[in-house]
Amino acid sequence: MSADVNPDLRPRRLADLRDAMGRADLDGLLVSSLPNIRYLTGFSGSNALLLVTALECVLLTDFRYEAQVADEVRGGATIRIEPTNLWAGLWPTIAGTAGVERVGFESAHLLHRDFARLLEQGSRWQWRPTADLVETLRAVKDADEVARIERAVGMAERALQRTLKQIHPGLTETAVAGVLERCLRDEGSEAFPFPSIVASGPRSALPHARAADRVLQTGDFVLLDFGAVADGYCSDITRTVILGPPSDEQRDVYEIVREANVRASGAVRVGLRGMAADAVARDYIADRGYGDAFGHSLGHGIGLEVHEAPRLARSVEAPLAAGMVVTIEPGIYRPGWGGVRIEDDVLITETGGRVLSHFPRHLLEIA
Repeated sequence: MSADVNPDLRPRRLADLRDAMGRADLDGLLVSSLPNIRYLTGFSGSNALLLVTALECVLLTDFRYEAQVADEVRGGATIRIEPTNLWAGLWPTIAGTAGVERVGFESAHLLHRDFARLLEQGSRWQWRPTADLVETLRAVKDADEVARIERAVGMAERALQRTLKQIHPGLTETAVAGVLERCLRDEGSEAFPFPSIVASGPRSALPHARAADRVLQTGDFVLLDFGAVADGYCSDITRTVILGPPSDEQRDVYEIVREANVRASGAVRVGLRGMAADAVARDYIADRGYGDAFGHSLGHGIGLEVHEAPRLARSVEAPLAAGMVVTIEPGIYRPGWGGVRIEDDVLITETGGRVLSHFPRHLLEIA
C-alpha cells in the first residue's frame, strides 16, 4: 500500500477541519505540524507548511520534495515549490486568497522565531492561536488507519518473537536493543517510533530507561518497550520477561501487573472517561499494596505519532470514542529491585475494546 493518504479520505478530513475552523471563527489555518500535514494531505516530507481556507488547501515545500510531493499528494492540495524558504512563499499565498483576515496557527508547534515572522512579515492578518484542531480529528481512526496500526503491531510482535530467541545472560542491554531494532527492520518497519527501551535487573524500575552497557544476569527482569512503523502509523508494545526461573516475589508482582492490564483492556469502551479507564488498573494495583509504585498514566493514543490524543490519566475527563486506538500499559516500579510493565494496543469499538496486540501476556522465562 502507498504511504500516502487514501484520496477518498481527504475531502472528509478537510471538511471536518473547516467545520472546526468555522466554530473557532477562523478564515484560515496555518498548519505547521508535519504529522498534521501528513494526515490532511499525505505528504511525508520534513519541510512543509499548509494553508487551509474555506475554499483552498495550499501546500508549500522545497525543491528536495518536488517529485515526492506530487506522488504523495496527488491533487489533495495545490502544491507550491518554494525556491528560497517556505515563509517567503507564505505571504503571497495568503494575499492571493480572497476573504482571509483571521488566520489560526498551531500554538503547540510553532517556534517562537516563526511566531515573530507572523507578527512582522504577516502583520496585515489577524493571527489567532489554536490548539488541537487537527489532533482532535486524528484521535478517531478510520478503517485504513486501523489497518496500518495493525500491520505495525504485527511487525513489532514478530520482531519480539525473533529477539527473545537471541536473549541470554551475558549480553548488554545495548546489544539486545540492537538485535530488536534489526529484527524490526527485517520485519518491514520503516522507522522506530522512539528509541527502543531495554532495561534489565534494577534498571527495569526506570520507566523510560535508555539501553545501557549493563550486562544481563540470571534472575533479571528484562523490560522491552518498542514499536514499529507501517505506512506512517505506529505501534507501541511492552513486555517484561525473566532470565531463568522467577522468585515468588517477582511472579507475584508480575501477576498483579498482568491482571491490571487484562482488566483495563477489557473495561475500555465508548463513553468511558480517561480518568475512569486509568482507575481500573490503578485501583487494582493500589488495593494490592503497590499504588505508589505506579506513577505514570495508564495509556495514550497512537497513530501517526506514538503519543497523541486521547490520554488515559487521572486528570482526563474526556470520554473515549469509537475508532480511538490507545495503549494500556500499567506498571509497578521498585527502585533497586526492578520493574514490570505490560503494554498492549487497543481499538475502541462500539461494543468495547479490541486488543490489537496478541503477544502472550504470561511471564516468559528465558533460559
